[in-house]
Amino acid sequence: MAELATIARPYAEALAATAKPQELSLWSEQLETLAQMAGNPDVANLSSNPNVSQSQLSDLLLASLKSEASPAIQHFITLLTMNHRIAALPEIASQFLQIKNAREGSAEIQITTAFPMADDEVKSLVVAISKRFGNKSLKPMITVDPELIGGVRVQVGDEVLDTSVKARLEAMQAALLS
Repeated sequence: MAELATIARPYAEALAATAKPQELSLWSEQLETLAQMAGNPDVANLSSNPNVSQSQLSDLLLASLKSEASPAIQHFITLLTMNHRIAALPEIASQFLQIKNAREGSAEIQITTAFPMADDEVKSLVVAISKRFGNKSLKPMITVDPELIGGVRVQVGDEVLDTSVKARLEAMQAALLS
């Protein structure tokens, strides 16, 4: 089977091309909700069950949304069920978010730290990182991972800056073993 990212890309790009700028945020939220629903193992079983019609599956997915889905999103979900691409929905949502962020000139920044950070520490870290990434508007997502021992690990897109104690110890171990 083709790589999921390869399958998802045309769907995400087509949906993003259809969206008006003011619809991007709402559609991104709705896609994220739908992606969580599609990632549920029970929904995966239903999508491969021949006794469940495509319209029933579409209705189930759309019922998970808090607000009324736009006609474009409804049609999109119908298209995914017809083409048996529900499993690609989490990747489609992820790629749609990247397209949305690129259009808005922003990016999500994943900050993993060994200890909780104060708001002012997060803000100063984001300012420092934004200079490195061309002053993009960065939206921080904070995760605490005690295994890092100390320091932070920052990921923006596919770039990773790892200044954690764990990474330094692993580098020292590799140097000693070589």
